[in-house]
Amino acid sequence: MTSEPPPVPGPDLGTTPSASDGGQDADPGLRGRLIAAGVELVHAEGAQALTLREIARRAGVSHGAPRRYFPTHLDLLSAIAREGFTELGARVAATAGDDDVALAATTGGEDVAFDATTGGEGVALDAPASDGPQAARARLDALARAYLDFALTRRGMYELMFRHDLLESGRLGLRDTSLPLFALLTGLVDHALAGSGTTSRPDSAVVAGALWANLHGIAQLWSWGSLALATRTENPEDLDTLLRAALDAHLGPTGGER
Repeated sequence: MTSEPPPVPGPDLGTTPSASDGGQDADPGLRGRLIAAGVELVHAEGAQALTLREIARRAGVSHGAPRRYFPTHLDLLSAIAREGFTELGARVAATAGDDDVALAATTGGEDVAFDATTGGEGVALDAPASDGPQAARARLDALARAYLDFALTRRGMYELMFRHDLLESGRLGLRDTSLPLFALLTGLVDHALAGSGTTSRPDSAVVAGALWANLHGIAQLWSWGSLALATRTENPEDLDTLLRAALDAHLGPTGGER
């Protein structure tokens, strides 16, 4: 008498995969694929589209698979937002040139250690001590343009990066990832104000904070259409005028305009 072979189990689509599970859900590269799928989704459809189910679908796995690497939805969203901070850090670094800012690694590697002291995975951000007032002002102008360009071309990601619940959750030290960018901004503001001839002025960190808030406000209000309505134009040149007005308001006019 021969025994019948045991039935072959079908895929279990309703349970979270365990370490012994086979197939796509146990793919060692799944963590990176989930983050990449989330980045692609937020760029295409905005932050509101980032559900666990849709990210899993785009990554080609069961809807329970993300919890293998991300215990909560906030953990996965924070990992996606961290990619945004890394890209923003790289854009800002590129404005300074290779001699001033070192880009030691690129984004996206799940095994690449994230260093919260650099503003990204290997993105070193520092304001050179040799920067004079004019050079610092020029770098601030480039930094501000890079920041606004990122905010307006990566609107979904930008919204996600500054979501209050993600920053408050403390997942992946997300809040700390913005601090190196702010330190760079503060250093450049300090150098730029050194040539202002003003003996009594607010602390450089306070001025940098006000400038950052101003840039953030310009980005949000422009993307919502509020500034275009208020200024009665949608001409990109007017955005440039707003940027220069913000820099002049916080740092004073440039040398040729004093």
